[in-house]
Parts: sequence; C-alpha cells; structure tokens
Amino acid sequence: MGDIQTESRFEPGLIQGIGLGLRTPHYSTIENNKPNVAWFEVLIDNYMAAGGTPLLHLEKIRQDYAVTFHGVGMSLGSTDPLNWQYLKQLKQRIRQFSPAWVSDHLCWTSVEGRYSHELMPMPYTDEAVRWVIERIQQVQDFLQQRILIENVSSYLRYTVSAMQEWDFLVAIADEADCDILLDINNIYVSACNHGIDAGLYLASVPTTRVREMHLAGYEDRGTHLLDTHGEPVHDAVWELYHKALSRFGPVPTLIEWDNNIPAFSRLQAEGEKARKMMSEVCDEVA
Repeated sequence: MGDIQTESRFEPGLIQGIGLGLRTPHYSTIENNKPNVAWFEVLIDNYMAAGGTPLLHLEKIRQDYAVTFHGVGMSLGSTDPLNWQYLKQLKQRIRQFSPAWVSDHLCWTSVEGRYSHELMPMPYTDEAVRWVIERIQQVQDFLQQRILIENVSSYLRYTVSAMQEWDFLVAIADEADCDILLDINNIYVSACNHGIDAGLYLASVPTTRVREMHLAGYEDRGTHLLDTHGEPVHDAVWELYHKALSRFGPVPTLIEWDNNIPAFSRLQAEGEKARKMMSEVCDEVA
C-alpha cells in the first residue's frame, strides 16, 4: 500500500483559501460527508509507518481533497545530524500523496538522537543562521523542492541572541531560498510573552516569502500565554490576521486545533470566519 501513488482530482499546487487540519476524530465525517473544505493539512509524522489505518484514511481523503504536509521531525535547528531515515520516509510519502508543499518548524526538537517533539526556539545569532541555512539547503536538495519554515511560539530568550526573531527568520528564508509558513497565533503569543511589537514583526517579513498562514488558539496562564492549539482563535489573533491579510493578501490559511478537538462542524465554523475575513480584507485591498 505504501508504494502506491494515490490518485486525486487535484493537482499538487492547487491550494488556496482556508484549510483545516486533518485529525483522527474527523476521518469518518470527511470520508462519508465530503464537506466543502478547500484543503487539509496532514501532520505527516503520524503517517510515516508502513501500512496501518492512518494511511488507509489518508489515501481515501487524498482522492477528494488537496493536502499539504506539516511535520515536527526535521529538527532543523538541532546540532544532531539530519535524520536521513526520516527524510527518506518523508520523500516516499511525498511521491505517494503529492502534497502541495511540505513545512516544518524553525526550531530544534532533538538532542543526541532523542526526540521530544517540543518546538524549542533558536538563539538568534549569525552562527545559527548559517547552520540552519546549510541544513535547509540539504533537505531541499534531497526532497528536490522548497520547504516552508514556520515561526514557533517561545517562552524564553537566549542571552546570546543578537537580532530580532523576524530578522532571523527572514535571513534564513532568503539565503536558503525557502518559503515561510507564518503562524499568526505564534507571533501574537511570542509578542505578548517577550514584549515585542507584533505589527512590526508582520511589517518586517517580505510578502514574496509567505506561502501559508496558521491560526490557532492559545491559553492565558496569567504570567504568559501558552500556545495550546486547544481553543478557538482569540479576538486579538483575529485582529492580527486582519493586518496580515492586508499586507500579504489572500495567502492560504490553516485553522489548527490539536487539543480538546471539537466536532467537525465547530472546526468548519472557525474556518468560515477566516474565509469571510479573507474575502472582506482582500477585496478592500485589491
């Protein structure tokens, strides 16, 4: 099964509008009802094993929907060697399902070969820029395509950091010639946690690099905001998304909801809110 090319009525690059994260509780609803959803984002680390039920569901859903791949396994910022076994499995899945694109996070998730799947932030230094650029270039050469790198939420800063997060992100994207998955919720969370200007962050990212945006919910812990992906998108994040649409245009946008996963209809309602905002804002700036 794993070596079969999945047929779909969608070409790989045809992604636009609002997508939803593909989650296990929603498999049957999607397969049986075929809801009106533009595309689904696949957490590809959950589909890397040979065979199994998840792959069967993904094969069915891919026949009716365009997909993107989103992962946490590249560990682009780690000092560990790149995990070539992981990348070989990823390349196999790319051949099988033809995602519109593949994304991962600008962070590190492994130490000495042990994976935490926690998205640990990078020190914003010239040395780290050069290190990550080289690793992204190796990944892109191996996969034979550009990848997207996503900004992560952070709860600490390194004393050695010598630049702003957005300068770090942009320098890497430009030199590695990769694209950016701009997570609007993560920008807001990090801005609140560190007292930085979310609007300046948006204004500093080049419009030509942003290929996708993410929206999600956070939890207010009093002393800090925690990126949980377990709640609806908060009003402040919607406001920041409005600004992002004004700057970047109708960039494909994903609703992420990974914890306390609601009924599919609730997820669709969140997506419809994003769709309406995209339509209104981008008509205004057109």
